[in-house]
Amino acid sequence: MGYLVFIGIYLAALVLYGLIVAHKKVKTADDMVTGGHRIPFIILVGSLLATWCGGGGITGTAGIIYSGGPWVGAIAYAAPPIGIILLYFIAGKVRRSNKVTIPEIMEARYGSGASILAALCIMLAYVGVLATQLKAAADILLMLCASSGVQLSQGTALAICALVILVITVGGGLVSVAYSDAVSALLMIGGFALAVPLLIGAANQAGAVIPPEKLTLTGGMSAATLLGYFIPPIALMLGDQNMLQRFASAKNSEEAKKSNIGMFIGEMVVIVLTILFVVQGCKLYPSLETPSNVVFQLSMDYLPFVFGAILMCACMAFIVTTADSYLLSASTNLTNDIFVKYLKKDATDQQKMLVMRATMVVFSLIAVCLTLYFPTVLTLQLTAYTMYGAAITPAILFALFSKKVTPAGGLAGILAGGAVTILWTVLGTPGGLQCAIVAVPASILAILLVSAVTKPGKGHGLEDLYAEA
Repeated sequence: MGYLVFIGIYLAALVLYGLIVAHKKVKTADDMVTGGHRIPFIILVGSLLATWCGGGGITGTAGIIYSGGPWVGAIAYAAPPIGIILLYFIAGKVRRSNKVTIPEIMEARYGSGASILAALCIMLAYVGVLATQLKAAADILLMLCASSGVQLSQGTALAICALVILVITVGGGLVSVAYSDAVSALLMIGGFALAVPLLIGAANQAGAVIPPEKLTLTGGMSAATLLGYFIPPIALMLGDQNMLQRFASAKNSEEAKKSNIGMFIGEMVVIVLTILFVVQGCKLYPSLETPSNVVFQLSMDYLPFVFGAILMCACMAFIVTTADSYLLSASTNLTNDIFVKYLKKDATDQQKMLVMRATMVVFSLIAVCLTLYFPTVLTLQLTAYTMYGAAITPAILFALFSKKVTPAGGLAGILAGGAVTILWTVLGTPGGLQCAIVAVPASILAILLVSAVTKPGKGHGLEDLYAEA
């Protein structure tokens, strides 16, 4: 019961903090989406880190580490640092473009058709990522309730988590999300740093060791399986609108680049601590019925109450703030890229904010429904990541770095990536190949082939980005 009370108090404080900050700083729709381009550097770094490190990392990826061992964990976690390094070269370009969403960049480079299609694919992918966070948060709540003897249905747990996420996001958009992100990032790193030495001591005292099969390089997994874990996160990272939206909120392009360096350092710390943490679970639990719950199980079973409660709060906070970010980003797409652009071009700030907030409620309901369709967080995580990484990332990278790709080529890449992701998922991943292994190459191939046989459009609209300022 103590963990439930502790998490309840923390989430209530997080909501209150976000609303207070939002009340003071949110006055316009631009404040909702970009924080008025004035998010401080340290807050921006914390927001970038918390946005990426969410429920997928501490449930889905933690389950991969528990099942395969530390080397498999290193392979699965190699994608984000590589992506962040590459993202450094994108950050300044995005800030200089003065674009807020991916579809805005797509339109400038490929035309309005690509913009609409990109917006639809992003909304679908981001509602999927939101669903992973809701499912992870509900799993924590259900586990804590079960250990405390409290009866709670999955639907009720999902409703509670969705409500918390909605209040923070609807209240102040990026301002409340960014500041609560920064608090969560600090709590997460501090919680893991305190917990790892305690768990190592508990494992040593018990004489527990890692099973030999989990010490191999592949952990008994095939190369195709490992590649399927690696491609989706790096593909998402390189074109993630959440990342680009954070860069757009920086004061200038140099601040955007510096925040990317800060994110890299923070991500490396989180990766090392998470792998060390879960490896102790490999030692202490010969078998777990639900590998994705290993972080929460260790917190309750082997940490003193205060440390365990801090860590559980940190996990829940990371999940909530990541969900907030994806919910905000998806609603921004519908508002800016569809409502304002095609339905009401003269919309006032109040109308934009009303549509954005109403959209958040609708997307949250859809995400709850998705959690009932996909059996595990990992399955949902990989599908959502692949939808984005295949449909959006290749096209956006070509838009920012290549003059030769044509509008028809960009549009073909978005169509191919999205269609193959949906088809491969519906078919149940034929041959056991993860969807990303097929969908991402299909998108790149479509862009190159169609560009080779079509003519470039008249003026790209992003010429100033092809050379560093």
